[in-house]
Amino acid sequence: MAYLRQQAPYQAPPPNQNYLWDLFTKVDRDRSGSISATELQQALSNGTWTPFNPETIRLMMGMFDRDKSGTINFQEFGALWKYVTDWQNCFRSFDKDNSGNIDKNELKQALTSFGYRLSDQFYDILIRKFDRAGQGVITFDDFIQCCVVIQNITQCFQQYDTARCGTAQLYYEQFLSVGVQLMKH
Repeated sequence: MAYLRQQAPYQAPPPNQNYLWDLFTKVDRDRSGSISATELQQALSNGTWTPFNPETIRLMMGMFDRDKSGTINFQEFGALWKYVTDWQNCFRSFDKDNSGNIDKNELKQALTSFGYRLSDQFYDILIRKFDRAGQGVITFDDFIQCCVVIQNITQCFQQYDTARCGTAQLYYEQFLSVGVQLMKH
């Protein structure tokens, strides 16, 4: 079994620091010198004129808030902005019909390109889980969340699949430990 790469494919070059500073100051609406989850959610667009999924914001805040302050400083923002841009490029490359969302077949193509070999039934589960609108498709922000969740679960599973064969035997407490590890993400 292959596992998801550690970062989004199709990486964009880092943005100019002046451009990034302008963006940062626009997002930092309260002029605190850092960006809260609320400010970040208001600043990001998934292309549907709806706010970014709060769970996706929470995941990204957890990933990029390196100093654990509960906010994103300018340095952390630069890394986060590149991450979102890379995912946006990735999303667009798999949104073959340019609909602004990912359907089951496009999701399957994306995750297969990341190295996953999953059943059609599992893709149905993913669509149901990450389709907040109930339309059988996943928006940009939910696509990020889906991929990050799959990656986090895979990393936890890898602790027990030492032969990298796609199987592992877990005792109940080990299973609980995996669940608790996932809760922190």
